[in-house]
Amino acid sequence: MLTLLKNVKQSPCDRDGGRDVLIGGGKICKIMPPGEMDYTDNIIDCEGLNVYPGLIDQHLHILGGGGEEGFSSRLEEIAIDRIVSAGVTTVVGILGADGCTRGLESLYAKAKALEDLGLTAYLYSGSYLIPAVTLTGSIERDLVFIDKVIGVKTAIADHRSSQPDIRQLLNLASRTHLGGLLGGKAGVLHIHVGDGKDGLRLLGDMLECSDLPLEMFVPTHVNRCKALLEQAVKYCIRGGYIDLTAGEKAGLPVWEALDILKRENIDLSRVTVSSDANGSAPGGKAGEIEALYRDIVETINRSVLDAREAFRLVTENVAKVLKLFPQKGAIAEGADADILIADKNFKIIKLLSKGKLMLDNSAAK
Repeated sequence: MLTLLKNVKQSPCDRDGGRDVLIGGGKICKIMPPGEMDYTDNIIDCEGLNVYPGLIDQHLHILGGGGEEGFSSRLEEIAIDRIVSAGVTTVVGILGADGCTRGLESLYAKAKALEDLGLTAYLYSGSYLIPAVTLTGSIERDLVFIDKVIGVKTAIADHRSSQPDIRQLLNLASRTHLGGLLGGKAGVLHIHVGDGKDGLRLLGDMLECSDLPLEMFVPTHVNRCKALLEQAVKYCIRGGYIDLTAGEKAGLPVWEALDILKRENIDLSRVTVSSDANGSAPGGKAGEIEALYRDIVETINRSVLDAREAFRLVTENVAKVLKLFPQKGAIAEGADADILIADKNFKIIKLLSKGKLMLDNSAAK
């Protein structure tokens, strides 16, 4: 079925009168000036609204966290309703510290289930531990032969990690890079950075003695404290990429971290934001996927970034890191029809994933 979005504007700053966007087969088929496409069946009028690509959450515990206070603290799988209510159309599922009661087989099955329901889902092999847990017995083979695997996760500067040394981390990164090349994938090494004393030191030391591309490394949670963000600033100046965590309460909120990065003249095209939602934390608490959209809106409302810049942190920038751009993270001809429609106050009105209507708040008062 074809759908026509009329009068599409991608930010409140647009002054060109918008465009009409034709969707079919899960893709954006055509973008034309208003009124140039004669189509009358399934029309969504976006007059007075703003349209963005669907959000990409590259750090989501779709299975739930293993729990750090025994078996009774294990968290449940995340429901698709919560994902779409946050404006998210693409997820990357991960394991946390628990690679024992949570496994990659279940993670893969959950990713496939979310795709059956209309989302796009990927996953990382690995967990906090080295050697990395895999589906095939090999990091390279996971990346080459498992469709959903686009990278590997590990952990540094955390008492729950394997306390890897530089050689172990370099070996893991090299194998991830090779698997990515052979499989035509991003080959991202997604690095949980804990609150340990070393922070990003090990990553920096490893890069001093390797020729691996900087864009394959994504250290996350770098806004968990000011000292770690200061290290992240230096890492960015070297050309590195970083990921902020939405909903951060103990450290710096996303808007404040972005304000610091902006004042340091950091290239924000190399900065992303993810939710860490549904992961376990002491006291039975868990991250909320709703924080991802909420923090982007707060960044805009506090005038740290304009809407176009802010939404790139959770759309275009992430898609480029994961080598999914422009299929994902863009409203462009040929891209997947992952589209978020919001009012001037950033309330989500509709969400489409690959052209399928996943959320419709248009009748809500």
